[in-house]
Amino acid sequence: MGKAVGIIEVFGLTAAMVAVDAGCKAANVTVETLDKNKPGNADALPVPLIVAVKFRGSVDAVNAAVDAAEQAAKKISGVITKHIIANVEDSTEKMLKLNAFDKN
Repeated sequence: MGKAVGIIEVFGLTAAMVAVDAGCKAANVTVETLDKNKPGNADALPVPLIVAVKFRGSVDAVNAAVDAAEQAAKKISGVITKHIIANVEDSTEKMLKLNAFDKN
């Protein structure tokens, strides 16, 4: 059985790095490739870049990591959304591997 995944979207790369640090310190998780998105209304946002952080581990560990990441990111620029998937389906696994940081 696969590991749970926790996804948290934050405003900006600095908040993402702080979220990663807090989540990894709070629980026994690993971090998958970060993803970025510059939405059409970027100028109206606190920071014009949205970054998704993805944690992997047991359900309890992922919950603890996402909670810690949320608290840390709120102190920097804010959180957009968060979600935990306890048992990731195979086709969802493929989507989780996608990221825009390696695109030109």
